[in-house]
Amino acid sequence: MNILFVCTGNTCRSPMAEGYLNSKNIDGIKAFSRGLASDGSPANEKAISVMNEEGIDISSHISKTVSVFDFKNADKIVCLSSSHKQILMQFVPEEKLMVLGNGIADPFGADIDTYRNCRDEIFKAVDEMLKEINVIPMEIRHIEKIAELERICFSSPWSKEAILDSFKRGTKFLVAERLDEMLGYIGISCILDEGYVTNVAVFPEFRKQGVGKALLEATFSLAQESGLSFVSLEVRQSNKNAISLYERLGFKLEGKRKNFYENPREDALILTKRFEDNENTQY
Repeated sequence: MNILFVCTGNTCRSPMAEGYLNSKNIDGIKAFSRGLASDGSPANEKAISVMNEEGIDISSHISKTVSVFDFKNADKIVCLSSSHKQILMQFVPEEKLMVLGNGIADPFGADIDTYRNCRDEIFKAVDEMLKEINVIPMEIRHIEKIAELERICFSSPWSKEAILDSFKRGTKFLVAERLDEMLGYIGISCILDEGYVTNVAVFPEFRKQGVGKALLEATFSLAQESGLSFVSLEVRQSNKNAISLYERLGFKLEGKRKNFYENPREDALILTKRFEDNENTQY
């Protein structure tokens, strides 16, 4: 994934963000930076100094003006202020854009302590960005990854064709992403005022990071917006981690399906969250 940081002159904020993210050496993520009005200047001396304090060298950086090629090359464009985003929305789809944190004030012309504060704010915002989980409605582009996740997680996985057919017949699918990388998904079938979770799955490398919780919370919001009275699901009775999560989020045991699962054969517990009984549940 290529992440493009954009500020005004590309000498302070965006090079610091680029340098910090690249210093983390995250597999599959590469950062670069540009400016809206750059002139080939080197990085600001104070920006270089405060980054050196953290062991990060941006002294070789030369500012560049953002181009159409950069827009195409970037998987995600991270603006250092909301005004940058507003300008770029004229050229780039909004879903490809985001603002770092609550926006980072320009330190240009200020003292060294202001640059340190700016650096620290950027570091914190980048760390938060890397942790943020977004849950969105499934798009066609997700189907291949969902089918892959099904094969990883289930002994009788849904095929791409089955997922698409279910989607066309009205099953609602939600996908959890971080920086456009799919982490997991959930499906819910709505019948009158009843909701039935078809499947919920998270890639193994992203488990125990709040992904399942985020997917379920988004499903609750969708269910209540749709006027559902409950959401129900089945879970292997041996899946203690999943059962614990479901119970923390307000699900209660309401039955059992004998020999429901294959490979290995196992009973399923039927867990249900009833919204009229849980109006004050905090999750």
